[in-house]
Amino acid sequence: MDSTAKPDAQMPPAAATPRQRAPDRACDTHVHLLAGAGEFPLWDGRVENPAPGPDLAGWLAKYRAHLEGLGCTRGVIVHSILYGSGNAVTVEAVRRMGTGFRGVGLLPDGATGADLDQFAAWNMAAVRLNYVHGGVLSWEGAKTMAPALAARGLHIQMLAHADRHLADLYDDVHSLPVDVVFDHIGWPAEDLSPESAGFQALCALLAEGKAWVKLSALYRMCDAPYRQTDALVAKLVEANPERCLWGSDWPHLMLAGAQMPVAARLLDAFDRVVSDAPTRQRILVDNPARLFGF
Repeated sequence: MDSTAKPDAQMPPAAATPRQRAPDRACDTHVHLLAGAGEFPLWDGRVENPAPGPDLAGWLAKYRAHLEGLGCTRGVIVHSILYGSGNAVTVEAVRRMGTGFRGVGLLPDGATGADLDQFAAWNMAAVRLNYVHGGVLSWEGAKTMAPALAARGLHIQMLAHADRHLADLYDDVHSLPVDVVFDHIGWPAEDLSPESAGFQALCALLAEGKAWVKLSALYRMCDAPYRQTDALVAKLVEANPERCLWGSDWPHLMLAGAQMPVAARLLDAFDRVVSDAPTRQRILVDNPARLFGF
């Protein structure tokens, strides 16, 4: 497809400081890294192009400024579908960031043991499954792959709509031999009520220690200061604070009409709900250290 027919992603705002900086060794568990034109092949089916200008080194400089602004010193880089099923840009970003950073990448249905070994050697922590839009890995493929992932200390990271999908996925997730991490507070598509059946199923999986959730991407569900999601975040933390993670979703790709956020204000929204220091420490530092092996 002709890249000129696609819009360019917006450049994220300059790094800002939250009202309360993250504690020592905090981790932003959800960002994406981009690169300059021609550095890494883009997927023909992408809906937008990376913002023009920076090469990978430039984006990494912006990423470091983003982390410094928040007070984070650890991170998880999630492969962007803008680059399709080739993980090269994410692998290289993780390599350059070094100690304290891990990746989440893509593997297709039927990936071999050798594929999984290489994936783990790249310092990937998880394979990502998009249950909303589809992709190279199906839910059936992920279930088949789960024992091999578990044997290598890898897990599944999953994008699903809690209000549409979680009630149906509950039994499968409950029986899997591998951790499942749900992105973006379960990303309710329509129903922002914490009492919906799907959201209750997500809370039950957390309470039973069968899943994790990222308290991320609130801006995809409502505008700043994100108060409409406070009850959802509070319910997830109440269900099991030891299974909650925090992520910024920087640099906020594929907005689809959502308001471009300032990452520091997203951390402020988290702090508004999670105000006690021990729980904040657990979610920002201890939980990611346990899941990602920092």
